[in-house]
Amino acid sequence: MIGPARTHYNFAARMGVMRSADGACARSTLRLDYGPCTDAAQDHEGELVRAVGYSRQGPARKVLQALELPLPQPAPGEARVRLMASGVNPADCNRRAGRGHPMPYELIVPHSDGAGVVEAVGREADIGWVGRRVWLYNAQRGRAMGTAAEHLCLELSLLAELPPQVSFDHGACLGIPCMTAWCALFEDGPLKGQTVLVTGGAGAVAHYAIQLAVHGGARVLSTASTPDKMRQARQAGAAAVVDYRATNCARQLLEAAAGAPVTRIIDVDFGRNLATTLAVAADNAKVVAYASRAEEHPRLPFYELLRRNLRLHALYLATLPPALRRAAQAGIGRWLLEASAQHRVAASFPLAQSALAHEAVERGDKCGTVIVRPQAQ
Repeated sequence: MIGPARTHYNFAARMGVMRSADGACARSTLRLDYGPCTDAAQDHEGELVRAVGYSRQGPARKVLQALELPLPQPAPGEARVRLMASGVNPADCNRRAGRGHPMPYELIVPHSDGAGVVEAVGREADIGWVGRRVWLYNAQRGRAMGTAAEHLCLELSLLAELPPQVSFDHGACLGIPCMTAWCALFEDGPLKGQTVLVTGGAGAVAHYAIQLAVHGGARVLSTASTPDKMRQARQAGAAAVVDYRATNCARQLLEAAAGAPVTRIIDVDFGRNLATTLAVAADNAKVVAYASRAEEHPRLPFYELLRRNLRLHALYLATLPPALRRAAQAGIGRWLLEASAQHRVAASFPLAQSALAHEAVERGDKCGTVIVRPQAQ
């Protein structure tokens, strides 16, 4: 489902421009300068690993190709992870398709989330990471190499320990969705006793946001569009779920709040939901929006926001302060140990069927995360 040809590449730089080897398939044509690494990592130099990537943007079946790449060697401060599961986010598909994203490298191995086992570390890194089960995020943000591969080298700051009771598939669901949810909820501190609205409650970010907010002591209201999605939001812990298409959606939410001020709104579609947001939000509330697909350029009623001291945070995980992201990793780790976390795998595919995984995401009807399993079954 990827394409008939297996492509070999020369890597001109560790994470930079990648040039085609003009069809040459000999192992000696595959070169990559990874810098200094542990002796254990160097023992495996010369090995090839399977991956999936693209050298031009377009439909999944036309541009995704099977690759064989040099086994990556961790640089100082990095770890090499044997990837057991790779999470496919809508942003990964948008980047591959060219929707709002350029082609910053000649070859891209997609996907930013994943889970696996640390098998080597670079110099200046804690050797104690070797052998640990981990989940990771933002792998293909600002770099060419993502998690659609058997192995990946990444800064240790992007890894977090995966508890033994959490499967690799579920670990690959965490990544950007759970990190976004935690930061949107807790960037200003605890939520205990507050009433929080999480829109689109069956979405990947929202499903985690509901659970995290409830675990943090908040009462959660949510919205969804179908009975099944409403059921999923309630199962995650929402006290009330309203159909956002209803003309009286805001009134139903206020009734469900039962007089309690809605002090925080976590929003998946800012422009489309703006009227409801303004009707429901209490004075001095904070609105954290992480997407606005229906209206990319919404008109803001500035003076209404001003008079009510409403705070708007357009949240993008990759550029949040590192300290907040570290706090999110720690907070998610505590939650995984303390709560019965719910994770949803919408579908799973072997690495060779990555195109089908992208198409499953792009259909737009999934509930949960689509997983690619990089290791040979």
